[in-house]
Amino acid sequence: MLRSPKPIPPRAGQESVWDYPRPPRLEHTTRRIEIVLGGVMIADTTDAYRVLETSHPPGYYLPRAAFLPGVLAAAPGASFCEWKGEAAYWTLSAGRKTAARAGWSYERPTPAFAAMAGYVAVYAGQMDECRVDGERVTPQPGGFYGGWITADVVGPFKGGPGSMGW
Repeated sequence: MLRSPKPIPPRAGQESVWDYPRPPRLEHTTRRIEIVLGGVMIADTTDAYRVLETSHPPGYYLPRAAFLPGVLAAAPGASFCEWKGEAAYWTLSAGRKTAARAGWSYERPTPAFAAMAGYVAVYAGQMDECRVDGERVTPQPGGFYGGWITADVVGPFKGGPGSMGW
């Protein structure tokens, strides 16, 4: 039996993922996004996009130029998102650590997501650490989705047990 989730009411300064739209919305952000892999700060930017979709914590997309040279290597395979188009994958390497297919981008996204063409998102759970404005993020549960959970976002979040049909 499929259970409908009971949204957590947001407090002041918080957003509920249940107020995010479907289809998702692309939003530019100037929040500081930092990514650490292999003990090395591999990306740091205040020019990113976040994708906001019902039941999902935001996914953050950084310009390729925000990554240190040599960190990103094209990985085999692709996938398709009904909203954003075809995703390409990236393997990230730094400080003797490699995270295979831990990043993805939309090189030729659909018109609604054209602004983030070539920007790269990463699975926070495959990095040493990801931060938004200095706050260490928690990866979206389940390992399939790439959302980043911070204290200013409340769920419940899709990806955990029992959430497949949301």
